[in-house]
Amino acid sequence: MDADKELNPEEQLGEDIAEPPVVTKSGLIYGLNDKPPVVEAIFVAFQHVLAAFVGIITPPIIICSSLGLDAANTSYLISMSLFASGICTYIQCKRIGPIGSGLLSLQGTSFAFLGPILGVGTVALQKGSSPEQALALIFGVCLFGSFVAIILSQFLHLFDKIITPVVSGTVVMIIGLGLIKTGMISLAGGAVALAQKDGSFGSLQNLALGGTVLLIVLFLTLSSNRFLRMGAIAIGLVVGFIISLFLGIIDFSSLSQLPFFRLPVPFRYGISFDFGAFLPFILIYVLTAIETVGDLTATSSISGEPVKGGVYIRRIKGGVLGDGVNSLIAAVLNTFPNTTFSQNNGVIQMTGVGSRYVGFFVAGIFVILGLLPVIGGVFQAIPQPVLGGATLVMFGSIAVAGLNIVVSAGLDRRSMIIVAVSLGLGLGVVFAPEIFVDKPAIFSNLFGSAISTGGLTAILLSWLLPRSKEEVLVSQENPA
Repeated sequence: MDADKELNPEEQLGEDIAEPPVVTKSGLIYGLNDKPPVVEAIFVAFQHVLAAFVGIITPPIIICSSLGLDAANTSYLISMSLFASGICTYIQCKRIGPIGSGLLSLQGTSFAFLGPILGVGTVALQKGSSPEQALALIFGVCLFGSFVAIILSQFLHLFDKIITPVVSGTVVMIIGLGLIKTGMISLAGGAVALAQKDGSFGSLQNLALGGTVLLIVLFLTLSSNRFLRMGAIAIGLVVGFIISLFLGIIDFSSLSQLPFFRLPVPFRYGISFDFGAFLPFILIYVLTAIETVGDLTATSSISGEPVKGGVYIRRIKGGVLGDGVNSLIAAVLNTFPNTTFSQNNGVIQMTGVGSRYVGFFVAGIFVILGLLPVIGGVFQAIPQPVLGGATLVMFGSIAVAGLNIVVSAGLDRRSMIIVAVSLGLGLGVVFAPEIFVDKPAIFSNLFGSAISTGGLTAILLSWLLPRSKEEVLVSQENPA
């Protein structure tokens, strides 16, 4: 079999593409199945890595700190998070049989599971377990929970009248708008509590540094030179890194404590299970599946691919199935659930490269970073304002991509209500998190994020609100 045909996702999907694609004008330089030259592909891949790196390593850092793990175990879990992201990204982009979307979609450690994981770990410690035993319970719960996504993926086609472009576009908007806060905090100096202690949060130096990087990225993105456009994020980060060196704000001291090479050890901490601890994870896996639908819809739209119809549904099913399988692999490799990352959609839009072949290089880089902790440590040394300046505009572009999806589907009164209420409730819980202070922990775990609240609201409204007679007729004339 010809290699190109073997890698062609439409051949793997095994059906004709009869429906016209509903896409946005993305101005792509390389489309989904184009093969950029190796040098260009690696260049773009590094920008995806830079955009996702912090998001991948932050959850294990927070979890390890909360469980009181020592530096050696913390370093190991960070390395395994990067290694697992590489393996899982390859599966998602390659599409192995029915597993994976076949889109340029990155996999990484999911923030959505942070609350439940910390809850399980804290309870385990209170019952007298050691931090390592708490990890065994966490990985056991995550491993069995991955089957929720695996099973759910097989029934997504039954929800195609509920998970419409309006719903998925709304979720994409919420993802982008929710991430903007993260980007702005990074630009101002990073974690608010830590940065405020030394008075650096929002300092003129941080704002000037982040603002400079942001302006460089914006200027190069608008360039007519395709190499400058593809390299906008990387160039902005490199310039910011060099400026930071002159300012003396980069700390390489942690590099000396890291081993040069590290091999993965499956089930290093063992595995255990508790049904009570497992219950909150069921809904979180369902909600992250909704998030994945939104992420992959944005990726499809930005890559000039369909956002409705048979091909789209099969890609979504493969992507959610990939999430489940990849989360299972992550648990075996001693790290936390993996889901599709939304950050890379901003990189696709900024660089104009939607080729899934770039994902193979991204996967390779993550695997190398996981095996060589010292190299990962260098990336980790990039100052927060530099990262914030580069990512802020990307997060905004994700929200715009979601808006394009909603608009392409057509906005009637029913759609506007779905979008308005979902955005209101989704972002509302982020703006006023105090509403969960005196509530049971399960409420904050389930509804404390914009994605879970807004996504669930959009799905429920799409299911419950009656459609107009015109919509029903159009649906019957143009079945998916």
